[in-house]
Amino acid sequence: MKLNDAQIDDLTGKVFRTIVGNGKGGILQSELWKELDLTSRDGSRVAIRLEKRSLIRREKMLENGRWTYKLFAAKLPVDTLSIEKAPCLTCPVEHMCSLEGSYSPITCGPIEQWLVTSLEILNQKKTEVEQPI
Repeated sequence: MKLNDAQIDDLTGKVFRTIVGNGKGGILQSELWKELDLTSRDGSRVAIRLEKRSLIRREKMLENGRWTYKLFAAKLPVDTLSIEKAPCLTCPVEHMCSLEGSYSPITCGPIEQWLVTSLEILNQKKTEVEQPI
């Protein structure tokens, strides 16, 4: 079945979201086609279209004795989770804060507490990942 332009556009969005969803590790082209139930021809057309738009990059690689491409998002969305609860975002004296000023990130109690809490959360997540199920 040959895809029309509207179907290609819809498919292009799905392919791009899937590639972005795989993060920095990217995804093998063949895995993506299986996941989205695409033919190799249609999948390649979409990947080339995304590459021409500079939305993805394709890296040729040898996988199980066969040449294929690994697809990576050219730019990933910024993860704001690391700064979401930063006290500076709601600090009433932030505009007066500087390294040499009377309000300094070096001596700031809320920043210190936020860093300690963030580190504890990261360590807890790391422990959960390392524990076998």
